[in-house]
Amino acid sequence: MRIVGGEFSGRRFSPPTRIPARPTTEVAKEGLFNMLNNSIDLEGIKTLDLFGGTGSISYELASRGAADLTLVERDRVTFDFIKKTVKELGIAEKMQLVCFDVFKFMKQCTEQYNFIFAGPPYALENIDEIPLLVFQKNLLLPDGIFVIEHTPRNDYQKLPQFTRMKNYGTTVFSIFTQPSN
Repeated sequence: MRIVGGEFSGRRFSPPTRIPARPTTEVAKEGLFNMLNNSIDLEGIKTLDLFGGTGSISYELASRGAADLTLVERDRVTFDFIKKTVKELGIAEKMQLVCFDVFKFMKQCTEQYNFIFAGPPYALENIDEIPLLVFQKNLLLPDGIFVIEHTPRNDYQKLPQFTRMKNYGTTVFSIFTQPSN
């Protein structure tokens, strides 16, 4: 796997083979960040990466200038890999790593973020609760963007803050925005 843009562009990292993560493909990740570059200034923003997996999305965000990054991942092996990679990239001072259940984290979180990314397991039974919790718990700052990665069988177009959808084969990104005050 590699970082596709920013300061660390081209840097490769190799996650352990036996982790329960499904990394976002490079094509989909590149498409996502092209869309984000046209929607939000990533320099200096505060981000939340839910279901951090390999950490790939947070590494991209850090590479492109995000200043305050929180990543939540509950699998200990995956979490330890992320900690190691964050240290190797030299971004530990801007990363808050949380080894915890995402739903419990969201329910008790009192912070707000400019950008939230959720890359849950596609077969997660309660995947549809994620966008609802983001807005019920008011986790996005005004003009903030929330993106959830899912398969075509999930459809969030009828939710109030839904903005658009980007499809990359079996990977779909549903994009939501928090209106400004």
